[in-house]
Amino acid sequence: MHGAAIEDYALIGDCETAALVSREGSIDWLCWPAFSSPACFAALLGTCDHGFWKIAPKEKAKAVRRQYREGTLIVETTFETARGAVCVTDFMPLRRRHSRLVRIVRGVRGSVRMRMDLSIRFDYGRTVPWVTSTGGELRAVAGSDMVVLQTKAPLEGEDHTTSSEFVVRAGETVPFTLTYCSSLEQTPEPISVVKALADVQSYWTRWGKQGMYRGEYTSAVERSLMTLKAMTYRPTGGIVAAVTTSLPEKIGGTRNWDYRYCWLRDTAFTLLVLLRAGYREEALAWRRWLLRAVAGTPGQVQTIYGISGERDLNEWEADWLPGYEGSRPVRIGNGAAGQFQLDVFGEVAAALARMPDAENDIRVSAAALQTALVNHLCEVWREPDQGIWETRGGPKHFTHSKVMAWVALDRAIKNHEQYDGSGDIKRWKKNREMIHRQVCAKGFDKKLNSFVQSYGSKQLDASCLRIGLVGFLPPDDPRVIGTVRAIEKRLMKDGFVERYDTKKTKDGLTGTEGAFLACSFWLVTSLWLIGRKADAKKMFERLLALRNDVGLLSEEYDPTAKRMVGNFPQALSHIALIHSAFAISGLWKPEPSAKTKGR
Repeated sequence: MHGAAIEDYALIGDCETAALVSREGSIDWLCWPAFSSPACFAALLGTCDHGFWKIAPKEKAKAVRRQYREGTLIVETTFETARGAVCVTDFMPLRRRHSRLVRIVRGVRGSVRMRMDLSIRFDYGRTVPWVTSTGGELRAVAGSDMVVLQTKAPLEGEDHTTSSEFVVRAGETVPFTLTYCSSLEQTPEPISVVKALADVQSYWTRWGKQGMYRGEYTSAVERSLMTLKAMTYRPTGGIVAAVTTSLPEKIGGTRNWDYRYCWLRDTAFTLLVLLRAGYREEALAWRRWLLRAVAGTPGQVQTIYGISGERDLNEWEADWLPGYEGSRPVRIGNGAAGQFQLDVFGEVAAALARMPDAENDIRVSAAALQTALVNHLCEVWREPDQGIWETRGGPKHFTHSKVMAWVALDRAIKNHEQYDGSGDIKRWKKNREMIHRQVCAKGFDKKLNSFVQSYGSKQLDASCLRIGLVGFLPPDDPRVIGTVRAIEKRLMKDGFVERYDTKKTKDGLTGTEGAFLACSFWLVTSLWLIGRKADAKKMFERLLALRNDVGLLSEEYDPTAKRMVGNFPQALSHIALIHSAFAISGLWKPEPSAKTKGR
């Protein structure tokens, strides 16, 4: 048994980790106790031998329907069989001492024979635990890890798997609770699943009501915001890029990366959408995470950090896992953490400037940190880097990277002028002017009538769509309009925007990839800003139709195979979706373009 199609999964979580539940009722991915911990269910990247937990009718279902309970992260899957119907409710309570996963089987109609199969495999499917069972309680132990199953259903062990068969009739419920804890602890006391369900529903419903988006895309925005919240590590405020690792950008390919970490470049857009949507508390928590993560010598700022601000994200391969549909290697950790990526300075500066009136973290001054980062940027912006896409083909003078260096200076200058901060403003303005002149002279190709991927290049890059979004040039500038048109003409495939042409760009990687969904949403926003509103809405609604039945998006889409690819769900895809919805609804406009010489 392999995992299901990527789009067949729903997300549940407790804001510290998350699980993926398939339409067939199988949980094929769960890292415990945190997002970036080793998985104890890893069938998503292999087979049933690598860990899963399935609850479904024993006989084949005639129909399967599922949904999130309105305004929550509670998944309800209804199976229709020849003998009746049954609903499986899946959720993770907000943890107190322990992290739990609860599954409640409820009879809807008739009488249905159910089967449960539980295969716990610690260390990404490599370690088979020692299992003991007494009186409706199963304990699986390996090293310091222990997982405890508590249920009234009968349990049997066979071939390192625990199974159960039981009948559920209309009105009856059979609950299962799986709890993670240290093997040094006593077995946790059972919880009331009825109270846990009520508490979870109350929590998510209250959270969702804070949202301030008012427009025609409310359901899509609310689900995307809730997905971002579910990908937030509550103890620190960090937001992971995805809850998975190594879901391939092309089935069978090698572009498989670990996204269970926090990217600095996501901060500006994340803070923007959280604040616009009314979630100031989450924005403040993310900002505090950011201050702690980048604190230190500016020259040591990384692109990626762990959920608690960890810096060492050593990349290695889990060679015992065959990969999603045979897509190897399965990578753990991310080597891009050691790359020099100039654009992150712009993202960080923009993020810090978003909330200058917010209280500084008691350990780190936002104003002092911004000053240090921008002073360092004045020294390094002339150097080549690996760029937003973290290519491994050597450093270049990427146009987008230089634009974001300009953004860092521009936001720091505006912040100083508004709040009378500290800093060498004369030097900052001089460098801002120099970057602007250089980008316009070297990053724009007159024959293509477009900004290009890197200085002197003839290749286009979707990241150049952000030039009009960040205020480097006004959206009605002919060069912005020319770039949008060039990307539409040369960088779109089957109606989707590619990051860049992988066949013509030496990115140090083999194979190809799907269409990066965030780029298509950037085009939507760009089309709206340049006045092509009908085209923007048409494309936006086509992109919305790609979401799965519970409103989730992966990193990329394969228009040939017509399926999702890449890690799932992907924060940046949902961030870009929300951003486009705000723009189309008239709730967002880009930062005013600075009066810069040398345009």
